[in-house]
Amino acid sequence: MNLQQRNKIHVAGSGPATLFFAHGFGCDQNMWRLLEPEYRKRYKTVVFDLVGSGGSDLSAFDRDKYATLSGHAEDVAEIVQAYREGPAVFVGHSVSAMIGVLADRAHPGLFAAHAMVGPSPCYINDGDYIGGFERADIDSLLNTLESNYLGWSSTFAPAIMGAPEQPELGVELTNSFCRTDPEIAKHFARVTFLSDLRPAIANLQTPSLILQCDDDLIAPVEVGQYMHRVMPNSMLRIIENVGHCPHLSRPGASSDAIDAFLSQHGL
Repeated sequence: MNLQQRNKIHVAGSGPATLFFAHGFGCDQNMWRLLEPEYRKRYKTVVFDLVGSGGSDLSAFDRDKYATLSGHAEDVAEIVQAYREGPAVFVGHSVSAMIGVLADRAHPGLFAAHAMVGPSPCYINDGDYIGGFERADIDSLLNTLESNYLGWSSTFAPAIMGAPEQPELGVELTNSFCRTDPEIAKHFARVTFLSDLRPAIANLQTPSLILQCDDDLIAPVEVGQYMHRVMPNSMLRIIENVGHCPHLSRPGASSDAIDAFLSQHGL
């Protein structure tokens, strides 16, 4: 099985660097449709689906390999090594931002920069660390997801999307969740929401943009502030947006932040 088929890879554009766009939980590469086209005018762009999501080859899904986010990180490293031209910039939404960090840690020098959209290294509150959820909240969320995935998706997806003035985006995310194989989604949700990647981001030297929304159910502002403190070469940009998907609900503000970051680092 080749990489293109496994991850349904699409390549466009050309330029001095290659931008790799990776989607979040329950999503696919289509979630970048309002952002990526602006970058293919200036860069080579690569969009893809994580194994188990979107149009990826579901036969490649292995519960053991993807029992941690490191399995996806190895896939990302393979994709970047195969498709990059010039410096590689990883644009990761939500959990994919952390997948990019793991790929970076496993392969130093793989990326010239990270643009993290709504990232979170740990969703569970822990002492002074504010992740946004108590462990009991996450357990309840996962139990509901296990027992009634479609019902959970219909309730939770609009809350994740936010964007109250654009209800069609909540419908879109719900449909995206519902298209995902329920068993794979349940597995990926448990891996995602129970991960603690705080050790992985600590002292990460690769230049990184932390793009946060000021009203995000999944990744509160305190998460971005924490990441900015522990990542010495990071830039924190908070934009006005309700929800966890600013690349859809506020694509202009998102691209402005990414452009400023890329310019600052000569990319």
